[in-house]
Formats: sequence, C-alpha cells, structure tokens
Amino acid sequence: MSLPVFISDSDAVVGKHITVTGPEGRHAVTVKRITPGERVMLIDGSGTTRTCLVTATGGKDRMEVVVESIEEIPAPNPRVTIVQAIPKSERSELTIDLLTQGGADRIVAWQSQRTIARWTGKEAKSLAKWQTAAETAAKQARRATIPEILGVVDAAGVEQLIAESDLAIILHEEASSPFRELTFSGSVVVIIGPEGGVAPEEVERFTAAGAHTVKLGPEVLRTASAGMVALAAIGVLSDRW
Repeated sequence: MSLPVFISDSDAVVGKHITVTGPEGRHAVTVKRITPGERVMLIDGSGTTRTCLVTATGGKDRMEVVVESIEEIPAPNPRVTIVQAIPKSERSELTIDLLTQGGADRIVAWQSQRTIARWTGKEAKSLAKWQTAAETAAKQARRATIPEILGVVDAAGVEQLIAESDLAIILHEEASSPFRELTFSGSVVVIIGPEGGVAPEEVERFTAAGAHTVKLGPEVLRTASAGMVALAAIGVLSDRW
C-alpha cells in the first residue's frame, strides 16, 4: 500500500529531521491520525519525494519526521498544458481534481466566448480554490508534482500558449482528425471549451495560430471530464505512461 502524502517544501537531506505543522500537520495528525512509527511521503510539488519515518506528533497539527530516502521523479514527456474554459461553479473544483489525477502539468483558466461563469473581480480567489483542489488531488493521486495553476487568459493569451507549444490541439466534436493519429512530444497544449463548445470564431482564430482540431472519441464529453480523458489518451500514445 502506498504511503500517505503530505506537502512540505523542506530541502532536508537523508537523516535530517523535519517538523510538519499548519494545515499539512493538521491533516496528518488530526485527519489521518498518523502516529509515531509510521512512514509518510513528503512532496515539494516539483518532483522531489522524501520517504520519512514519523518520530513524534504533538497537539493537533505537529508531526516530527526523519528523512530516510529521497527520490527525484523525472519530468514527463510530453509536458501537457490544459487550457480549460472555466466551468460552472459546481463543476469547477471537480474539473481540477480530475485534471490533476490525469497528470496535467499545467492548468490555465480560460475565459472563453461561451463561458457562463465569470470571474471578474474574483480571479485571485477563484484561482486559489483551483490551487487548493490541485494540491488535494495531487496528494490523493500520490503525485510528486502539483500542477501549475495559471490564468485567467483570453483568446490572445491562448494564442500565445499555442505559439509556445510544440503541438496544440482543440478538442472538437466536428473535427475529422482522430486523436490516435497525433504524435505527442515536447510541450503539448490541449484546449477544452465550455459546455457549449469552442465558438467557431475561436476555432478559426486558434487554428490560424497553429492549433489543430481533433476528435477525442465518438462521445461528446462534459467539460469537467474531457481533459482527464485526453490526458489518459496522451499517456497511452506517448512515453508518459
């Protein structure tokens, strides 16, 4: 059984002691009821994991550990950025949870033409919620990395991401090119529209910038689940898995 995972930005080496406090300490001591003698994994969110022996706990949020081993997890190839049209509020954090489980390296919030949810004036608060959802899902998925959360971008911002990528694709139900024919390497951008789909004007603009429209499969997926399915397909069709 895999070890419970907690986030710590400590750079301690093997044999060094780390004190985990705050929300992560509370999660370990109060929620997970970790006790001395158990082993846990600490991640820094950037690819480094530390297997640790719990030596003591205290109060409701204090866990003392000693580092037993350190592992550097190599970055995946390709590196996948999901450009996610902002879902409705009730599906927003679920979307991030699924994208994190699927292995997204970067998630960019996109205010698309057909997006119903509007973050005007509350961008920072909304992105913070996405970040929390990503951290929680990363621990649950036993990931060594936590997706980078960025945004909010408009169409021009999406064009910039396309220009910086080795491959950019738009998931589109009317596309003729099947997903399986793509070759994935380097940096990949996957553009996911809202429930109403990517607007024709946006498709035209993004394809002119270098993106390709592709069909993921015969079913029309919800915006909350489309990214995870795409990530799974990329995992099979590339060296990520």
